[in-house]
Amino acid sequence: MSHELLHYELKDVVAILRIDDGKANAVSHAFIDALKAGLDQAAQEARAAVIVGRPGRFSAGFDLSVVRDGGPEAARDLVTAGAKMLMQMYVHPQPLLVACTGHAIAAGALMLLAADTRIGAEGDFKIGLNEVSIGMSLPSFLVSLARERLSKRHLTQATIQARLYDPAGAVDAGFLDRACPADTLLEETLQEARRLAELRPEAYRDAKLRSRRAVADEVLATLQDDLNRLMPGS
Repeated sequence: MSHELLHYELKDVVAILRIDDGKANAVSHAFIDALKAGLDQAAQEARAAVIVGRPGRFSAGFDLSVVRDGGPEAARDLVTAGAKMLMQMYVHPQPLLVACTGHAIAAGALMLLAADTRIGAEGDFKIGLNEVSIGMSLPSFLVSLARERLSKRHLTQATIQARLYDPAGAVDAGFLDRACPADTLLEETLQEARRLAELRPEAYRDAKLRSRRAVADEVLATLQDDLNRLMPGS
């Protein structure tokens, strides 16, 4: 599958989903549709999936031109679609890995929390949830993912206090599992994906669903009411 924003490649048993909009990889409707389609294809063809950003930038988060300038309904529609994409990632039936190629802010950082294994490029990059620092409230799906994946030592700093981390700090906080040189990032991530692909698929899928389905179901069941409160109409 080839898409304006996403290039899909099947390499042995691993699906590689390269996201690159030529800019900041902002999470737009086109971004969401492309990633969801890529994950669906991977589930049919592969044993593991790897999401890769563009050099220097994994994702800058939701497209602020929509969230801030498109009006309440447009903002709700985009954030709703993004939350559903994150939950699709969270319960994706295969090993789902991210090669975090650089900055991962807001919804970009949430994508790290929704994946299984996260390996980041070393460098002068910022990773984290900056919503409070730009005057945005925290939706419940953000809080749920943060509680599930981040270190309790960092939870207040990373969410309420909007701290941004360098890659080493992101490992300590729980956004990443490890960091490595940028020039070995993809190969190290693929090597880990191949290792995880050797696990029995049915057992992996069942273990993930048993561990995560309750959180995903709760997020999806309360999503619309939560966003209606956070983003009321004009």
